[in-house]
Amino acid sequence: MSGGLDPQGLLQPEWPTPPGIRCAVTTRATPGISQGPHARCNLGLRNGEPAATVHANRALLRAALALPCEPLWLLQVHGRDVIDADAIETGVEPRADAAIARAPGRVLAVLTADCLPVLVVAADGSEIAAAHAGWRGLAVGVLEATIAALRTPPARLLAWLGPCIGAASYEVGVEVRGAFVDTDAGAAGAFTPTRPGHWTCDLAALARRRLLAAGVARIYGGDFDTRSDPRFYSHRRDPVAGGRFASLIWRDRARP
Repeated sequence: MSGGLDPQGLLQPEWPTPPGIRCAVTTRATPGISQGPHARCNLGLRNGEPAATVHANRALLRAALALPCEPLWLLQVHGRDVIDADAIETGVEPRADAAIARAPGRVLAVLTADCLPVLVVAADGSEIAAAHAGWRGLAVGVLEATIAALRTPPARLLAWLGPCIGAASYEVGVEVRGAFVDTDAGAAGAFTPTRPGHWTCDLAALARRRLLAAGVARIYGGDFDTRSDPRFYSHRRDPVAGGRFASLIWRDRARP
């Protein structure tokens, strides 16, 4: 398992972020009041747990991280829409799978439980982004749309690939493989045959390939497996009543 947890049960991403940039990933050990299969810090509102419990968990998270404001929680739909968080009022849940921000103190978050969370920051710390990249989102270009929404040239961006289902745990069929290989023959390298009509899929490798093609060369992370790592929620491992964990990024202070 890559990376230890801090005393709050939070994973601190290991990548060379510029000064003033903070990020964190919640786990099942992060303070919360969820019970049963959701225990203990489910942050998803649409996974069979009372909304009051989820909102309490989100309040505990804000306190644990001393967040400057409530994160911008997205209504994620496996698409490619990107929201400018600086133009959204606090408390609104926009329908999108990625967000960007430039103003200090704005907190971006994506919820996952096998899909890939991707955090992005400009090398000078001037802007940040967070994207929810499951296979559908990757296939329709959510990462490319996120990069295009930023003002920073891609060569000056850094990306971190958070916890997602690992290749050894992720068997897919013709639909998933075709969504990538039919338009990019080189993507076949991310798929390994298992049985007729099925392959294992390296989601992180597909994301790296797309980020590189978009001009982002400084890519970190990607060495997790949510299905085999009990610290994280996993839809494949717990399909009926699993929770969601969050990957967050924010600018802690204004640039000098």
